Amino acid sequence: MLRLTVLLLILLNGVYFAWSEGVLRGLGYGPAQQTEPHRLAQQIKPELIRVLTPDESRQLELAARPDAKPTQCLQTGLLTAAVSAKLRAALEASSWPADAWRLEPVTVPERWIIYMGKFQNAELQARKRGELLALNVKLQPLSLTSLQPGLSLGAFETQAAAQNGLKDLTARGVRTARVVQERPEERGDSLRLPAVDDALRTRLDDIKTLLAGEPLRACRP
Repeated sequence: MLRLTVLLLILLNGVYFAWSEGVLRGLGYGPAQQTEPHRLAQQIKPELIRVLTPDESRQLELAARPDAKPTQCLQTGLLTAAVSAKLRAALEASSWPADAWRLEPVTVPERWIIYMGKFQNAELQARKRGELLALNVKLQPLSLTSLQPGLSLGAFETQAAAQNGLKDLTARGVRTARVVQERPEERGDSLRLPAVDDALRTRLDDIKTLLAGEPLRACRP
């Protein structure tokens, strides 16, 4: 009786092994196959899975530190080619992590304005400002000191758009205004520091000395 029991157990183990390995699948017996789509379907929201960028990985790593302050993204405005080259050489020769900074090419578009001036004095400028406000003409700050004392009646990215704006103002009774270029198109680089942590904050002064007066600001979205 004992020998029969042992033989029966061996037989059952052999049948289970054959079933689990798929040997009996041809007879219609076998475990359900786990295909790649099936495994993906069992995940929780697999469509949300994505590969993190180096910046995101660095920010997550820093955020995991219990005593770490929030990181900050900083960037400059347009840097000239000379400033950019000097800055790149300095950063590459320094101990700044390679993923902690980058120089990105940027283009600042040209800027055209509808201009009125120069006036002989501030009193004439103020009088003309009052006349324009009475016509519901919105004035904008004038950035070029070489055009002062004067008034800007609107800013545009193209000369054609500025000329169209001038036609509209002329139809509303504005006289003696003209279109001038306030700024030509400029190309250069912008320094971006995507995740400034406590350690890097203490070294910002080293970078600021190389920026030729260009400030570091919070990154634009």
